[in-house]
Amino acid sequence: MHARSALFDLYGDHLRDRDGWAPIAGIVRLLGAVDVAPPAVRTAVSRMVREGWLEPVERQGQRGYAATPRARARLAEAHARIYRTRDESWDGCWHVVVVDHASERARRGRVTAALSYLGYARMAPDTWIAPRENAELAGTLAAEGLQARAFSARYAAEGAELAESLWDLQGLAAAYREFVAQARTVQADRPADQGPEAAFAARTLLVHEWRKFLFRDPGLPAQVLPADWPGHEAAVLFDTTASALLPLAREFVDSCLAPDPKPRS
Repeated sequence: MHARSALFDLYGDHLRDRDGWAPIAGIVRLLGAVDVAPPAVRTAVSRMVREGWLEPVERQGQRGYAATPRARARLAEAHARIYRTRDESWDGCWHVVVVDHASERARRGRVTAALSYLGYARMAPDTWIAPRENAELAGTLAAEGLQARAFSARYAAEGAELAESLWDLQGLAAAYREFVAQARTVQADRPADQGPEAAFAARTLLVHEWRKFLFRDPGLPAQVLPADWPGHEAAVLFDTTASALLPLAREFVDSCLAPDPKPRS
């Protein structure tokens, strides 16, 4: 697990509900449970500060890092997708976006990565489509100095045909089946029986694997997915396994974030 990804997982799964802040010593201890070395943690933290995801904040004599407003918005959106708390209803319309052309290759790459993360697929060089509008779209484009024209439209043919032509559903289905196998292995290992640290590590790795689907699964409605879509079973297994590990995982987080009895003077 890369340190930067582990930090996003930690802030999203545990710290966003704790005011989005943690002392650096606690962060190092927590990520040590998933074999991320302290130098890698500190390097990743510095990088995320430069990128505008974290900011240094000292509290009660402890040096720590807080999620920036930009990070909080991204973590909230990711949390809603991971735990499927947002409205997933679908009215049969697709959200189509025609984006200003970005002439620089680097900017085009950033826009492609960002829109793909938000669930959009490319229909044409500057035209993107998703099953529903994403609230982060305007801010994402504004950050790149781009504007777009957007509208909702119905597809004249079968929606399943459109989805299959734009997204790699076969590859996504294979990834979901692999996740199901991983989750069943976690259940069989019974990490909760091994104590809080083992439960935290198992849940962190599980959430890390599940979070990868944010970059691959656009949240397509059931109406355009195959009847035997493995994503449904994967979601149930994730919810069941992650929920069972949460109480002990939180216990470990509490112990790692407990105030230092001898704060730095």
